Amino acid sequence: MHFSLVPAVGALLLAATVTTAAPTEDALVILEDLQRQVETKLHDSETLQARGSGHCTLLNAAVRKDWEHMSKVERKDYIRAVKCLWKLPSVDPDFSAAQNHFDDYVAVHMNQTNFIHGTANFLTWHRYLIWLWEQKLRNQCGYKGYLPYWNWFKYQDDLSKSPVFDGSDTSLGGDGEYFAHNGSVVGAGRIWLPSGKGGGCVKSGPFVKYAPFSLTPPTSLSLASPMTKNERHLTTQLLVGSYTINIGPVQPAMQGYTPVYTDVKKLNPRCQRRDLTMAASMSTFTASNLLNVTVGRASATVGHFQDELQGPYGTLRLHGAGHYSMGGDGSDVFTSLNDPAFYLHHAMIDRIYWIWQVLHPAEANKVNGTITFRNNPPSRVGTVDDLLDMGKLGPSIPIKDVLNTLGGTPLCYIYV
Repeated sequence: MHFSLVPAVGALLLAATVTTAAPTEDALVILEDLQRQVETKLHDSETLQARGSGHCTLLNAAVRKDWEHMSKVERKDYIRAVKCLWKLPSVDPDFSAAQNHFDDYVAVHMNQTNFIHGTANFLTWHRYLIWLWEQKLRNQCGYKGYLPYWNWFKYQDDLSKSPVFDGSDTSLGGDGEYFAHNGSVVGAGRIWLPSGKGGGCVKSGPFVKYAPFSLTPPTSLSLASPMTKNERHLTTQLLVGSYTINIGPVQPAMQGYTPVYTDVKKLNPRCQRRDLTMAASMSTFTASNLLNVTVGRASATVGHFQDELQGPYGTLRLHGAGHYSMGGDGSDVFTSLNDPAFYLHHAMIDRIYWIWQVLHPAEANKVNGTITFRNNPPSRVGTVDDLLDMGKLGPSIPIKDVLNTLGGTPLCYIYV
């Protein structure tokens, strides 16, 4: 499979710097007001009748919360459940690099990257993916809560102060070790983001356990090994450490992070890397961008909404800014799921989508776009009957089944 979402390296030399702006409390006030509007509409009996069905109601819907508003006990329960995925064997025998169930999510996203970004299914495919992640944590790893989200509109000027990234045992890890590099190039090679203070292995938090794999790898772990995948999984847990990532990188934005050029399915055990970069968060997570995408000019149709959320080609918008603010592995469009914060970032994307849907009921059940990345190569128009392919992670279901988070087939959740 050919993996390419950006132009040739030569075009990167034309990259421009992003303009930064001081964050403002206005975005938080606006978000709270939007939340109140959504709650009012959902409690309206006519809206409930139109959007709720089956056995799913506001009274029994799962409630997804801001990570900051969860107790430390709740955060630790989520972290414990995520760690559990590293202990579960891979369910995809065809993807050789996937050593555990955490890797399975990275693998399915990597395989489909060119067909789930800049497409008609972008919002719904990722909505279904993070729901399956949430269900796995609850049903197989004993997690008691629901998927939290990372509220972008706070700590934009210093992500290390965010409870998501502060490096404590109730965070998803802090910044990486210092790695000298010349920033990141994003937005189809047109935007340069200066480097932060990290770039290397995440140095603090609950996922730092890592033992170097490359020093004396036993022959039994070679790709030509007669061992079964599950046997190899158990062996690598002993040798590599519980929180090693194994897939990619394929297209990291961070300068100096060498991608796997030959075989993207090749086992590549390593630490998770991160470079918290405020240039993206300060310039993008603003009140004006929030208003524009939810109730402003860009909110008029689903096509305008999703295009603004992802950004016109060669620009930086909310979706990309979250990934590039993490830097390191989180900035790789193919394998960004190697950073556990991916799921909180996409839960926030889904929350914005949820808010927009409730406030725009005439557009809420529509999709827009084709089935290939920005229609390259040219492809047919997507429909709500298109199946969301999750590989071995779960059954393929039509887009129309996940358009309503209160639809009960299978979704039943709200955000607060």
